[in-house]
Amino acid sequence: MVFPATIVGSLPKPAWLAEPNKLWPLWRLSGDELAAGKLDATLLAVKLQEDAGIDIVCDGEQSRQHFVHGFLEFVDGIDFAHKVEMGIRADRYKAMVPVVRGDLVLKGRVHQIEARHARAHTTRKLKITLPGPMTISDTVADAHYGDKVKMAMSFAGLLNQEARALEADGVDVLQFDEPAFNVFMDEVPGWGVEALHRAIEGLTCTTAVHICYGYGIKANIDWKKSLGAEWRQYEKIFPALAKSRIGQVSIEAINSQVPLNLLSLLDGKDVLIGVIDVATNEIETPERVAQVIGEVMRFVPKEHIVACTNCGMAPMRRDIAEAKLRALGAGVKLAQRWFA
Repeated sequence: MVFPATIVGSLPKPAWLAEPNKLWPLWRLSGDELAAGKLDATLLAVKLQEDAGIDIVCDGEQSRQHFVHGFLEFVDGIDFAHKVEMGIRADRYKAMVPVVRGDLVLKGRVHQIEARHARAHTTRKLKITLPGPMTISDTVADAHYGDKVKMAMSFAGLLNQEARALEADGVDVLQFDEPAFNVFMDEVPGWGVEALHRAIEGLTCTTAVHICYGYGIKANIDWKKSLGAEWRQYEKIFPALAKSRIGQVSIEAINSQVPLNLLSLLDGKDVLIGVIDVATNEIETPERVAQVIGEVMRFVPKEHIVACTNCGMAPMRRDIAEAKLRALGAGVKLAQRWFA
């Protein structure tokens, strides 16, 4: 199959589960009801993707309040009781973050329950996402290691533990989300890729890294306006990723200022190209989705193209996200007729 469809990872949570239209929503259930609600929402997310024609489905990150904190909650050595305000992504925005106060150790499995639940209810390929080690290290305050690289490598080891277990659970694709790669470009070719390699060590399933210009929230939209007519951050990191052991690279394409010729720097990799814009409520037409795929074919062989979203859709209105899912599925079918 050419142009299989997938999404970056997150979908909006149902309003009965969590506050709608928020990146850091509060749960509306608790205890056993919350645990059951998370699984119900996971099943709903899988079903929505299947109905929309998505080929590689995921859990929609329905069990996580936030893509980073959903992992950190399962790590000993982190103090959530005394969060501090810190600038993250090079001070692009402020966030209340937990503090690392001791050696990092997994308390147990992180995403086993939702991964196995999703696996039991779909015959399609299943993807689970994890935060990348550089991004985690940029989303916590360090009061223990005193060395960001050392702390990131410790996180990478924990990610690898969970990733190996997820592979054993039947997960086909493991994706590591690294928006920090687009901020600390000079560090990516060195310890950034090294930490990513530690996270995927020993895996035989498909591995991916998602690098983006952020969710469709005001802080990110304002930052992108400051980047000029061309966003060339990828130019610094794509050569290192092309040489890396990661299998797939996920980036945005539609309505972005990324020069598509930069994709040729990812020679040999599968490229998850964003054909759905998460920073607007406008619903893409199938023709527009197919058009973007055609434009990318000038720089990436069609057998290496996976159609995707620009970023996660967690903070979006649910009806908009569902419509965009359908546009993605329909656009891929059209592209397959046009270009296959």
